[in-house]
Amino acid sequence: MTDDWKTETVEACLQPISLPRVKLPTSAYKRSGKHPIIDQSQADIAGWTDDEDGVIDEQLPVIVFGDHSRTLKYVDMPFVRGADGTQILKPRLDIDPLFFFYALRSLNLESRGYNRHFTLLKEQLVPIPEQSEQVRIAQALKQLEDGIRLQERQAAAVEELKGVTLHELFARGVRGEPQKETEIGPMPESWDLVEFSQLRESLRYGTSNRCTVTPAAYPVLRIPNIMSARIDASDLKYCDLPEEEAARYKLQDGDLIFIRTNGVIERLGLCAVFRGEPAKALFASYLIRARLKEGINSDYVAYFFGSPVGIQLIASRATPAADGKFNLNTGIIDSLLLPLPTLDEQEEIAALLKMIDHKLELQRTKLARLKELFERMLHDLMTGGIAVDDLVVPPGPLPEGNAA
Repeated sequence: MTDDWKTETVEACLQPISLPRVKLPTSAYKRSGKHPIIDQSQADIAGWTDDEDGVIDEQLPVIVFGDHSRTLKYVDMPFVRGADGTQILKPRLDIDPLFFFYALRSLNLESRGYNRHFTLLKEQLVPIPEQSEQVRIAQALKQLEDGIRLQERQAAAVEELKGVTLHELFARGVRGEPQKETEIGPMPESWDLVEFSQLRESLRYGTSNRCTVTPAAYPVLRIPNIMSARIDASDLKYCDLPEEEAARYKLQDGDLIFIRTNGVIERLGLCAVFRGEPAKALFASYLIRARLKEGINSDYVAYFFGSPVGIQLIASRATPAADGKFNLNTGIIDSLLLPLPTLDEQEEIAALLKMIDHKLELQRTKLARLKELFERMLHDLMTGGIAVDDLVVPPGPLPEGNAA
């Protein structure tokens, strides 16, 4: 921290404000209304109301702090306070409200679970530079956050495009031919509706051998590694097994890996295609490996089971367990229906979806880098590790397509 900055407790930075007594319970939240409801939840706006008595429209902007959740929100529009545990904070006149908001976000406030945290927050120290410097720091951070919001919207748009494209490709194909109605919805006339059992050579449950983070002979793919049609190998565990036993669980290029148990129904039955990485990989017991026959495109099958129709089909066959999770077994997977065009059309559909996935991955990578940059900037600016004058930030929100 620079020598000319002082520090004060959060409590010393606050000024008293007069607020309406009304705090709406969640049961009173509506899906639409005249006034937004802001509470301690993660959502920017938790609901809506037409209640005029609880409107906070003076002394704005303010900071909303979640006493239980530790969430922080900067609010500069009229709103109604929701639920218990929603603290409204207003810094004194010599402290820029937006700067104060970012200063609070830079604090590492210890979690007490669902207990209250405001008493802890009030004791924390925050930096207080000159007000002109506060404003410059706040604007630099806001500009970067505006870029993050833009990138989030771009990623969401590509995600939405993928969902629409999945539905259209499996209902209409790429040849423009007439459709026919089937048990799982419309599909092109020339396609066949087949059971998965007709497409696979084998199904096998994974190894239940204990795995650790310590590198060993074999990396083991687990539920967190399975994404729609692809493997995420960023969080691996490992095990040692006799070579003969490991051979039963060793993955080959083109293998499908299904999630067979999950508490989130949309993740159940999701399957990834193994493409040789990581080398010598095995798969864990909560997964099922399918090895397909010649003439079947693995990516096409994986994309279908990750499509809205595929997810709904799997959900309708899932068996609930006592622990709140949902399960599949090899018999259920074998009985799943899917539309099957020629191999050429399977490959075309898979290629189109891979292009969208590639764009989506670029958007997610940009977003992750922007968030990492923001966290570094927040820390460095609030500790004086870097001055605003040292930043190279283009004026205004980051332009579309160049958010990284």
